[in-house]
Amino acid sequence: MENNNLNIIWQGCKKQDRKAQATLYDYFSKKMLAICMRYANTTLEAEDILQNGFVKVFTKHHLYDGTGPLEGWIKRIMINVAIETYRKNRKKNTESIEANDSLQLTSQIGTDQTTYKDLLTLVQQLPIGYRTVFNLYAVEGYAHKEIAEMLNISEGNSKSQLSRARQWLQSRLTKLMH
Repeated sequence: MENNNLNIIWQGCKKQDRKAQATLYDYFSKKMLAICMRYANTTLEAEDILQNGFVKVFTKHHLYDGTGPLEGWIKRIMINVAIETYRKNRKKNTESIEANDSLQLTSQIGTDQTTYKDLLTLVQQLPIGYRTVFNLYAVEGYAHKEIAEMLNISEGNSKSQLSRARQWLQSRLTKLMH
């Protein structure tokens, strides 16, 4: 979609035009759902994050000042909603260090190449604390200090969670490759 068309749609969204909102949602929802999937425990939870994120996009439209791409602003909202969900769930659930071994990869991983979908499935199997820090650091590019502030944890805890996530992933990949 051209920037000009996107700007027209965005202006409609700011006026609470439902058709414009539906068009914007349709345009960005697949990309944003992929982001939400990296943080969620289930597809249903990812869809909830996506919906809550778009509600914020449409109700907080005045916070987007037009500098930088609209897609980046929407992505940031999705990540923030995912972090809010993590914080709520952290209080409810006690984290298990052990992965749920009943989750199996949906496809076979060959020894030559691991597909993106297989890696995503492995990342989704990480315990939630590991997964959140891993995604924020390795995928989104945040520093440990920023992650610590976002998640209300110490920098050391962020580094430790990342290290454990990497060990966990390495262990699973090694098992799958042999």
